[in-house]
Parts: sequence; structure tokens; C-alpha cells
Amino acid sequence: MLGLRRLPALLPRIIGGLLLVLLTGCSAVKTGYNSAPTLLYWWLDGYVDFNEAQDKPVRDSLAALHAWHRQQELPAYADLLNRMQQLAGGPVSLELVCTFVDQIRAHMLRLAEQSADGLAQVAPTLQDEQLRRLAQQFEKNNQKWREEWLDGSPAELLERRLARTVDRYEDFYGRLTDAQKTLLRQRLSASSLDARTAWAERLRRQQDMLRVFQEHRGTDRPAHVQAEMLALTKRNLESPEPAYRAQFERMLQEGCQIMALLHNSASAAQRRQFIGKLQGYEADFRALAAEP
Repeated sequence: MLGLRRLPALLPRIIGGLLLVLLTGCSAVKTGYNSAPTLLYWWLDGYVDFNEAQDKPVRDSLAALHAWHRQQELPAYADLLNRMQQLAGGPVSLELVCTFVDQIRAHMLRLAEQSADGLAQVAPTLQDEQLRRLAQQFEKNNQKWREEWLDGSPAELLERRLARTVDRYEDFYGRLTDAQKTLLRQRLSASSLDARTAWAERLRRQQDMLRVFQEHRGTDRPAHVQAEMLALTKRNLESPEPAYRAQFERMLQEGCQIMALLHNSASAAQRRQFIGKLQGYEADFRALAAEP
């Protein structure tokens, strides 16, 4: 479930930015969430370098998105976490895990749809220099992505992926046993992941964004631009490329299987830690949702 927030593409990171801030660690949730509009502004500014005229509209859009998210989404997140806690004390099935994954995907789609309003306001104001900067930032990040996901032998790539996966699970369950690490290694070794397919999709998303932004520079048709931005956000969450879409769905199924197997292998102490982590997030989400 938590792996969804690591999709390696810019736009899902934008629309999932609030989720990323939320999941930085329980002790930092409240501070991070309340600072999300400012943090997101500076993160986006690093990509395009907003000018003075764009500054207030972008900040206002992020503030509106944040207010909507606090009122509409946080209570739903808390309810989802509560349901997970009720079931986490015992064994879980692949189907149950995938049910929660599907609910998270639905929340991501709602956030994407809501973010389209802000994109529609800013996209027509982007200048050629800003689009060139955006393309340069893509290329800079692409180099890092290649180093992480493509460069190296199959054994080296597996070790990197295993290390990330172990870290992710240990954040929730505590220290994993050697048997659990072996389980993860075996499952990742048999994964459907083809980094070349993911790389092609990454480039497609970037070119799609640059093309759409370029086409709508200076456009004075708000309804049309909003529809185009909504379509863009949806293409970034649900790729039009059959090969990538098929791989993504296979990997979701495999991810559900790994989560179920790992949870079912967890000791009573590990499950208590997992439930406690979820309880902490739920409490923070409910407190944040109640703030004015």
C-alpha cells in the first residue's frame, strides 16, 4: 500500500505531495502537514522558478488544495487507518490488502482531479524560459533515476531495491528477521518490474507535460485548459501505454502478495508495532482535520 507514494514521476509527486508530507514520520506529521502549502510551493519553484505575477496565484491554489484536503480527505484517511487496525491483529489475504490499495488509489485520483484547478490557473502563464528550466530539471532528475534503477548489474539493482523495501517495512514493523528478509529477496527476484518499461513511461509523462504546458501557454479559455489539465493528471496516474499499464497492475498484485505474506509472517510484537504506528497516524489525522 505504501509503495504507491514512490512512483517515479513528477506529476504524481505533485498531486501526491500532501501524502508525502503526511508520511514523513509520525512525530513530524502535524508540523509537516500544516507547512505543506509552503513546502510544496518551494519544491515546485525549484522546477520552474515562479515570477512575481505567478507567486500569489500559485500560493493561493496550494492553500485552497490544502484546505480541501484537510476537510475532505483527512477524515477518510483516518477511517481507512482505523479499518486497517481492526484487521491487522490477525492474518490477511492478498484480496484484503488489494482492497486497501484500491482505496488509496481512489484517494490519489481525487487529489489529482482537485489539483487540476490549480494547474489550469498556472499553466497558461508559464514562459518559455520556465519550460526550458522544467525540461532541464527533468533531465537532472532522470540522471539520478537511471543511476538508481538502471545502472548496475542485476544483482546490484536487486540489492538496492531490497534495501529500500526492508527500510520501508522496518519503519512500520520494526526489525525484520533474516527469514523475512529472505522472503522479500525471493519475491523481488521474481518481480515483474522491467525498469526499461518504467523508464519509457517516465519519459512519456515528462514529454506529455511539457507538450501540454507549451500548447496552452497564453490560452484564454479557462474551461478548456482545466479539462486539459484534468486529462493530463489522469494520464499520469493511469498511463495510456498498454505495456506500462499491464506491468503496473501486475506489480500491484505482487505488492499485495508481498504485504500479505510479510504481515502473516510477523510476530505478535511486530504486529503490535504496526498497529501502534497506524494508531499514531490516525490520531494525528483526526487532530489535523479538526483544526480550523
